[in-house]
This record gives sequence, C-alpha cells and structure tokens, in this order.
Amino acid sequence: MPEPGPGEVRVRVAVSGVNHSDWKGRQFGHRNGTLMFPEVIPHNDGSGVIDAVGAGVDRERIGQRVWVWEAAYKRPHGTAAECAVVPSRQAVPLPANISFETGACFGLPAVAAQRCLLAGQKGPDRLGSGALSGRTVLVAGGAGAVGHTAIQLGAWSGATVIATVSGPKKAELARRAGAAHTVEYRSETAESDIRAIAPQGVDLIVEVAATENIATHLEVLAPNGTVAAYGTEGDSVLAFPTKKAIGRNLRFQFVLVMTLSAADKDLASADITRAAADGALAVGEEAGLPIHRFPLQRTGEAQDAVQAGILGKVVVEIG
Repeated sequence: MPEPGPGEVRVRVAVSGVNHSDWKGRQFGHRNGTLMFPEVIPHNDGSGVIDAVGAGVDRERIGQRVWVWEAAYKRPHGTAAECAVVPSRQAVPLPANISFETGACFGLPAVAAQRCLLAGQKGPDRLGSGALSGRTVLVAGGAGAVGHTAIQLGAWSGATVIATVSGPKKAELARRAGAAHTVEYRSETAESDIRAIAPQGVDLIVEVAATENIATHLEVLAPNGTVAAYGTEGDSVLAFPTKKAIGRNLRFQFVLVMTLSAADKDLASADITRAAADGALAVGEEAGLPIHRFPLQRTGEAQDAVQAGILGKVVVEIG
C-alpha cells in the first residue's frame, strides 16, 4: 500500500483511463532500457476517492471524489492499481454530476484539447461560455479521444466546430459530440468542402497528424490562422512552403502535455472541471465516445486494444 508523502494524496482508484502514451511508453522503455524505476505501474489518468493525505495537505480532502491526471509521469505508481499516490494538485475535485467513468476519460486528452483550443492568435486566455464565439475550429480526427474533447470544449466555448473524419460512423460520433459540420478527409473534395462551410477559412486547426495534413492546412486556414498539433506520425518530418505560411501570418503551435508548465496544466484542469460541471463533457456512444471496459487483471488487453486503434475510449474498472 503506497503512502502519500508531503504534498501528496492517495487515491483509491475507481476507474483508470488508458491512452496511447501508455503502450508507447511501455514499448519504448523495454526496448531501450529506459524505465525510470525497477517496476512501473502504468496509466496517467483515472478517478476515485482520496483516502489518505500527506503532510501539508488539508485532511478535509479525505473522502473527496477526484479525477487524476499525469499520475505515472516520472513517477512509479500510475492508476492501473487499487490505489495511486499523486501530488495533491493532480487530484482534481470531480463535480457531483460526473461519474467516475467520465472523470477517468479527462486527463491527458482533455488537457491536450484545452491547450490546443487556446493556441489561436489573439485568442482567449480561458475557455468558457462565449470565449470562442465567432471563431471556426477544425478538429482533425474528431472521433478520437482528444478530438472528441476538443469538439465538446470548442462547442461549449461558442466556436463553430468542423470535424474531419474517415467515414459515416465517425461522422455520426463527431456530430453527437457537438460538431456542427463533418467532412470526410479522404474525399477528393475535402478542401473545397471545408471552404464551402468556412469561405473565409478556419481560424484554428486542432491536429493529430500534422505532416500528413499540411497541404490541407495551407488551403483552408484563414489569414492569421493557427495549427495546434498534439500528435506525431512516427519520425515523419513536417515540411511546408514557408512563403505561403509567412504571407498569411500562420502559426504552428505544438502541444505535449507532459512538458507544459505547471501553471498551464492547472489552468487546463480548472477549465475542464468547469466544463464538466456545466454538463459539456460527456462520454459513451450517445455522446460520441464509445467506452470499452476491462477489469484490472486484463490491463494488458486494454492497452492492446488502444494500440490496435479501437474506436472510442478504453478504461480499466478497478473500484
């Protein structure tokens, strides 16, 4: 049983969320011998109830329902366990209207989505009602975990959200999440379809595959537009005509949650919690993000499902 140190809390985990970074970290660590600890319990995201606190943490936090982010980053004890110890600020109060399952789906995907949505030029400092009013946001891969949350947060903040998807099934999921429009990115008319929706161009692109989609970016971005890329395609190299990008004052912003500042992460967790309390963040098939549940003893299978590209969000049920 792990014991919380100074400034830490122990969370009795109810649900653990699985991300691509979990299986990638496992493979990379074993292949390169770079695990930071002799034994690592995986998963950064989760939800549960605080059952113990360390020195310097208000004891009134004991019994508090929370959602957890970045539990396993540079730490040995993630959320794929009955209990996890994290810094107090990384156990965020879970609104009463939010289930543990939903809370376990926040974490890294939601923080990435929030930071991408704030990357636009002359954009707001916070998300919330009306913060993105008058702006058009294109979410690439709208049926993925980050894309799903970006749609929901963008719509909550007043943006007109266009989602690119690979087919009708994912288009329906993106619409359920709150996308006003969907476009099939494999279509030969994808760029003109986006331009038909946004004749002046889109203000912000939340991008999962920047190198693959760069040509589309340059065709559909409005002047002073921004690409906020949170995903990579292996070792691919991003190349683009600089004259065109400079001439239109475009911005390319790259987002990796782990290396964001503590202040940025705390701001993101606050925005995410407010959106959840407002009922803006929902999961499940009806909300556009199918849930796939595994018991703790099948955590390996849960990671395999994420690696295989299963549609929706994978969680491990613990408590």
